[in-house]
This record gives sequence, C-alpha cells and structure tokens, in this order.
Amino acid sequence: MNYNEQPAKRRGMTAEDLLRLRSVRDPHYAPDGTRVVFVEKSIDEKKQYLSHLYVWTEDGAVRQWTFGRWRDTKPRFSPNGETIAFLSDRSGRTQLWLLPTDGGEARQLTFFKNGVRDYIWSPDGTFLIALTTLGDEETLEDREEPKTAEQKPADPKPLIVQRLYYKSDASGFLDGKRAVLARIDALSGKMEALTGREEEIGSFAISPNGRTLAFVANRNEDPDTTFTRDIVWLDLESKAETNLTNGCGTFASLAWSPDGTTLAAVGHELAYLGATLHRLYVFEPERGTKRVLTADWDVHLGDAMVGDMHADANGPGPIWTSDGSGLYVTASERGRVNVYFVPLDGPIVPVIEGDFHLYGFAVHPNGRQAVAAISLPTSVGDLYAVSLANGAKTRLTHANEALEHEVAFAAAEPFTYESTDGWEIQGWIMKPPGLGEGKKAPLVVEIHGGPHAMYGFTFFHELQLLASFGYAVLFTNPRGSHGYGQRFVNAVRGDYGGMDYEDIMAGVDAAIRQFDFIDETRLGVTGGSYGGFMTNWIVGHTDRFKAAVTQRSISNWLSFSGVSDIGYFFTKWEIGCDIWEDAERLWHHSPLKYVKQMHTPLLILHSERDYRCPIEQAEQLFIALKQLGRETKLVRFPDANHDLSRTGNPSLRLERLRHIVDWFDRYLKGASH
Repeated sequence: MNYNEQPAKRRGMTAEDLLRLRSVRDPHYAPDGTRVVFVEKSIDEKKQYLSHLYVWTEDGAVRQWTFGRWRDTKPRFSPNGETIAFLSDRSGRTQLWLLPTDGGEARQLTFFKNGVRDYIWSPDGTFLIALTTLGDEETLEDREEPKTAEQKPADPKPLIVQRLYYKSDASGFLDGKRAVLARIDALSGKMEALTGREEEIGSFAISPNGRTLAFVANRNEDPDTTFTRDIVWLDLESKAETNLTNGCGTFASLAWSPDGTTLAAVGHELAYLGATLHRLYVFEPERGTKRVLTADWDVHLGDAMVGDMHADANGPGPIWTSDGSGLYVTASERGRVNVYFVPLDGPIVPVIEGDFHLYGFAVHPNGRQAVAAISLPTSVGDLYAVSLANGAKTRLTHANEALEHEVAFAAAEPFTYESTDGWEIQGWIMKPPGLGEGKKAPLVVEIHGGPHAMYGFTFFHELQLLASFGYAVLFTNPRGSHGYGQRFVNAVRGDYGGMDYEDIMAGVDAAIRQFDFIDETRLGVTGGSYGGFMTNWIVGHTDRFKAAVTQRSISNWLSFSGVSDIGYFFTKWEIGCDIWEDAERLWHHSPLKYVKQMHTPLLILHSERDYRCPIEQAEQLFIALKQLGRETKLVRFPDANHDLSRTGNPSLRLERLRHIVDWFDRYLKGASH
C-alpha cells in the first residue's frame, strides 16, 4: 500500500511506540538460495533490547528460529547449508554458536574469556576464524567466567594512563587488551592463534582456496597519532605475512574475488582526513597491483544515513559477482542509500535505486536477484526480494505492519534551495498529520551530527514523534554532509559556524516561503553532537528561535580538544589547529564565547558517560547561562554514552523524547505536560 495515503482515523506517534518498533536487518542467503536468515531487533516488556534469528523460505513463510532474553546477531549459513553460525550473549559474553538447520539446539563453539567480536566461515566449512581480544597475561584457553549472583567486588585500583588514546565512547576506559584472530575447528572447537596481539584488527576475509587470510590492522609504531589501517596478507600454512598497503591509507570491508586473485576493499588515503570520501580499491597481491575503481565517481561508498532505528545495523561491504567481473556496493547520495554495480572495466551502473535507505543487502547464489533491507520515511524497514535486472521489488517481511496501520506517519517531502552564496542545499519538510486546511504549525529544525553524515529517506522515530505532536519538522544537509561530493563534505572543515550556519538559516527561510502551513513566529531548533554544537551556535547568533534543545553538544573547543576521546585529533582535523597553535581560533569557533548573546530558552540534554562530547561541555554552558539569568535546564542521563538516542537504554530514550516534546510544547505552544 502507499503509506503516504493514510486514513485520518490513524492516531499519532507516541514516545512509547519506540518500544514496539522492530528493526529487520542483516539478511544472508543459504547456499542453495531457498532460504534467507536475518535478525530482528526489538525491545521487550522489561525495556531491554533483544535480537533473534528468523528465516524466510521460498514458500513465503517467516519463522522465528531463536528465542530467549538475549541478543543473537550475525547469522551466517555454513558453505553446505547445514549449519547457521551466529553470535550470542546468552552465556554472558558474546560468543560464537552453531545451530543445525534441520532442527536441534544451538551449540556453543567458543568460550573465550573476552568473547568474540566477529567471525567468518572457511570456504569448506571445516573451521571458522574468530576475532577476540587478550590481555597481557591471558591466553586463548582462558575461559569466560560464569556469572555469579554474589560476587565480591575487587579492591579499587587507580587507572594509570600513559597513552594519548586511553578511552573510548563505546568501551569506556581501555583495558589494554589486544586483538587476536583465531582458527576454530567447527566440530571439535580446537583453537589456534593465527595472528599476534595486534593493536587493532578490523575487517578480515579468507581466500576461496582457504589458504590465505587478509585482514586490516593498525601496524603503526604510534597508533594513537597515525590513522592509517593496513591490509595484511597471511599465508595460513607458513604463517608468512605481507603488508599490501604499507601505510598508504585506511581500509576496511575486505572481499576476495571468486577466483582468489583479487582482493577488494573500501578505503581512502586521508586526503581530506575525516572528510575523505570512501573509495573502492582492488588489489592483486600476486602481481602487486592496486587500482581505485571509483576514483572518478564523486560519491561516498557505504551508509552515511542518520537515524534512530537502524544506526547499528552494519550494512554490507562490497559483494563480488559470481563471475568476478565487478562488485555490488552501497553508496550514499542525495539522502538515499542505494546499490550500484562497479565493474572492473566500464561505467558504474545503479542496480537498486530509489528514494529510500537500503541498510542491508545479500545477493542470491544465482546472481540474478537479491534480498535488501529497505527503510522509508513512512515505513520502518523490511526485507524485499529484488531483481538485479530491473530493480522490481517484492516485500518479504511485515515486521511493523500492525503499527504502520495504526499510526499516521508524516511524509518527508524533499526540496532544494539556494544558500546565501548560491550553493544548492537539500532539505525535507514533514507536515503534521491531520493539520487542517489553512492551519499553521510551529516549526522544529533538526540538525544532524557528524558533521560528515547525511539525513535522508529513512524512518526516524524522533521526527515522526514531533510531527505527531503538531510540529512541522525541517531537516537539511548543510555543507559538511555526505551525499553531495568531496568538495561539499569537506567545506565545513575550518568553518564551523560559518557557511554551514548560513545553509541552515537559508533552509528555514526557504521552508517558510515554500510551505504555507509553517508559523514563522514559533520556531524551535535541536540537534545532537555536531547538531548540538550548531544548536548552541545558532542561539548565540540569533534570537529568531523561541526554544532550543541541545543534545550531547560541543560548547568549548578549548576544553573539548583535551577531554573527548577523539578531541586530540578531531579538533585539528575539523577546526584546523591545536590548542597551543591558535587558542583564539578555537575560542572563536566555540559557542560558549557567545553565551552573553544567548536569550533563547535552552534545554541541555547530556549523557554522564559520553566520552565523545563529555558532559563538561554541557556543564560549562549550563553554569554560564544560569549565571546570566537565562532560561535553561540541564538533564543528565545516567549510565549512558554518546549513542543514547540511537542505541541507549530504552527507558532513558523515552525520558529524552519526553523532555524534548515538553520543552517545545512549553515555549512554542504555551503548554506543558
């Protein structure tokens, strides 16, 4: 059905609907193409995340294959189709499990003390390669410690820091453990370490003949200040290693060609540091050659979409055709994530394209069709069978069908406009469902983080919630965003608060001119991370907005550079200098400098364990505003990090949404809950 044509009887979206949303993701074909295994992520009645395995079969049936209060992820059929391997935290740590496809219980294959981060099957299915970590005194034989109800806490010890990079927003304070790739026999579970203790290991892939393992590793003498990631080629018999890239760039998403002669990778050579577009490379290790297949294609490979439903879905890397003539890749362009065919020789061709967010993809063994996970602004996300010849799609799953028939979703209408210097900017407007003819709605402007990311054609619960509460919602991709080429994404570097600010404000003006249902006297603005920085910047440079909500924001680059987990390099990459080089430049780009000009009522939302934009950024801004007698409130979320809005504790996510709606209702509608 067309979800843009919705009956008026449908109710509006609520914050609590978050608990009913299901994310269908990570499809994978059986070797014979008759089945697809995939993951469905949900939230249970205790407000805990769950992930279970499901299987779609050719008769159209969808069956749940795993159950329980745990998270089962990354299912992959064995080469003979008789077993599904998957990752699960059902034993405590995330370990590797095997499930027979003809029925029976899952069997735990690994018992690593620190769990498993990733894995792959060998081409013949006799063994798997798993990525784990080990501390200085730990071995592969050390087993995961079982959970105990009463465990005496260890005596507290000080954290001794000697490295520049010693904490991570995702992991907290780093524990010094190093990455190891291990070979595990599928039947006996016998283990063998394949690599030494690497500083870091990313993608890894085994050649079709099973003799060579390629993996991405940080081989730099000073890994904290050097940001290249090399591709290492390991002979599994002799254990001899060859570095294919020798510090020339940063690489990921490895994939061997069917004949084993060529290795594909996604990467770049840091030409624009963190704003460099990802390219598709192919290496021929035996010949020592390297080519960039997308050098002349001004498009970012991979999924740069911003959203709150599929942010952790981990879409596919490049996928070879069965004849080795080229690869299928996902790419982010003008608010869309679509699939393209990149031949070894010839023009790049769109294969699955449209105004949607394709966040999962697998090719059928016959090479003629695929299964894709697709989301739209008015459809949460489902699997579709897609013809690779003509793009025709058939929906396979209906994970959120009940909610999609119950709730009136707001369509996201795209439009373009000119910024103050003539650059074209893309934006979207959402009109509140059920807004009467001639009626006007207050406008909330949403600003994405990154800044090297992209808004677009995907389902976004937060935006739907605001629309259901009667707000028109404007979201745009100002310069610095992905989706519009290398020059565009790089343009914000060194100019935070400059033309990116102009792009957003020009978008507000354009929306007011074009959409007569917007009440220009009732404007609000919000955003997180870079979007929080920009929210702070906006209210320090204009009184046009009647309310603002800043989330996980940056307010002071001088302190950010020393307290963020990435601040010591990100500040120089994005603003252009270190603190000892030009402190005044950092202060110029700091919203806190303009705090005396902030008169807009400002709600400040921040997580206690945010190491990306630490909470002191919020504290500085809050204290200054209170000292000045301005209208403000600080909400601190316990035991949450920078990803609260996307993958954080569901209870806290609900609280966050309620605070946002209440603040805007209070100042844009004169109401509070």
